Formats: sequence, structure tokens, C-alpha cells
Amino acid sequence: MVGLRTAKSKSVSQQEMVHAKKNGMLAEIGRHKVLYLMILPTIVYFLIFNYLPMAGVYLAFTDFNFKDGLLHSPFCGFDNFKTLFTSGVLTRLLRNTILYNLAFIVIGNIVEMLLAVVLSRFASQIFKKVVQTLSFMPYFVSYVIVASFSYILFNSGTGSFTLFVQSLGVKDFSTYGTPGIWPVIIVLVYLWKSVGYGMVVYLASVTSIDESLYEAAKIDGATIHQQMKYITIPMLVPTLITLLLFALGSIARGQFELFYQLCGSQGQLYEITDIFDTYVFRMLQGTFDVGRGTAIGLFQSLFGLVVVCVVNRLVNRYNSDYALF
Repeated sequence: MVGLRTAKSKSVSQQEMVHAKKNGMLAEIGRHKVLYLMILPTIVYFLIFNYLPMAGVYLAFTDFNFKDGLLHSPFCGFDNFKTLFTSGVLTRLLRNTILYNLAFIVIGNIVEMLLAVVLSRFASQIFKKVVQTLSFMPYFVSYVIVASFSYILFNSGTGSFTLFVQSLGVKDFSTYGTPGIWPVIIVLVYLWKSVGYGMVVYLASVTSIDESLYEAAKIDGATIHQQMKYITIPMLVPTLITLLLFALGSIARGQFELFYQLCGSQGQLYEITDIFDTYVFRMLQGTFDVGRGTAIGLFQSLFGLVVVCVVNRLVNRYNSDYALF
């Protein structure tokens, strides 16, 4: 029976393909006009906000000025890219952006998955809901509020953290004057803000695992730790890989609000906290160099595309079921 149904479905799909080839695309749209109307808003959205702005990529190859506009500004070829590569700025920005994003992706996903796994094994539904609510609430806190908390903690005069360190004997300690501790601060603030949201995604995957697997493991004498190790975590691997692939696509793009609100215009922190987004923002505030800013944006997009393609290829070799394409 299964074989007959499979053969019948294949023959129906082949007939639809032959019909579409004979009558053309318009006839196919006419047959399924309701379905196409349902996806029309999505198509329009991507056309307006994703595809039409791609014409602005041309700015990366021009010495743009508002007098001549987009079409008549002097064409400069790859000069904007050469300036970025030769000045050494690109190396610093690329290093900071990638290292911070790798920390966010790796540490964030591990913490989110572990919290989801541990929380899923608690029997008390009230405890689960309380923990989920408390961990999810920081996600809705504005980074402007986070910046206010940061100033209260770290300012040189009356900052709580600064005074605490000084009370330990480090008299000349200044949080904003010590760039080395800021990677830790930035990663911790990011985790505080985002772990609750990511944990919900993993919890949804955990709840979809067949309970009969756990019952069989209990009958065989498996402990809770063994159930997590051999059932829960392996079943979460597809979700983990999918989230990693999506995150790697934006590995060259930073959390602008996080870095700008925490570090602001503290010039002594630029060497270790400056990323592509904050650099472009400051550059457009000063010289308003649209050409170089667009060049950085194009480089970020191409770099992210290459990373996704390479990682997806590696995942494809490991297990094609986990790959995006």
C-alpha cells in the first residue's frame, strides 16, 4: 500500500510538472492564485527592503557626494577597499567582530542548551515557569537602560564595581581605563540579555522528544545524567547546527546597540571593543564617507556569505540532513 501511494504521488507530481511546462508560469499561478496571494506580502517586503537597496552597493566603488548623487559621483574602483586594507583598520575591526561573535555564538548556544536540558528534567511546572520568566525578562530590557546600569557600576568616580575593586587595594583602578576586562563584561551582558530567549528555542525542541525514549532508558536503569547525555543532547544536535548556521551568516556583523551603549565614545577602549558597526557609525558622524561605509557593509555581507557556504559544505559532508542547502 505504501509503495502504491508513493508511486501515485510521484505520478501526480510529474503530471503537474508537465502541465506547468505546457501552459507556462502564468497558468500555474492562476491555478494556485490563493497560495501565491498568501506569500505576496512576503515577496513585496523582500523586494522593497532587501533587493532594491542592493543598488546602493555601487556606492562602495564611488567617491560619493550629494551634489553629484548616486549616478554621477566619481567612480573610484576599489580605492575604498584599498584604504581599508592598507590602513590596518580592517584587520582590527575584523578581529574584534569575529572574536566577539564567536564568543556569543559558542558560549551562548552551550549555555542555552544546557539550561534547557537541565530545566526540562525538573518535575515542578511552577519552578519551570518562574525560571523561564526570570531568564526571558532581560531580553525586553532596552540597551539604553543597560547603559545606565553600566554607568552606575563602572564610572570612575562613584561606580559600585570601581569602588569595590579600589577597596581591595587597587587605588588607581578605573574600569574604563582597563580595556582588558571589557571582553568579559561585554560577553556577560550579552548572555544576560539573550540566554533566556535562546533557551526557549531549545526547550521547544526538548519537549518534542518522544517520552517513550526516556521511559525505555529508565527501564534499562539509566540515570538522569545518562538520559541527558545519550538521549536529550544528541536529539538537540540538529537544532544546534541549524542555529549555528544562521548565526554564522552574521558573524561579521556586530551587536551595535550592545557595544555603543556600553562603551560609547570611550577612545581608550576602541582597540579592543571597536567593531564594524560602531566604526561606520563614528565615521559617518564625522567625515560622512558614504563610499567607505558602503565598502565595509559589502565586505561584511560577502564575508558572511562565504562563511555560511563553507560551514554548510562541511556540515553536508558530516550529515546532509543537518545542512541548510
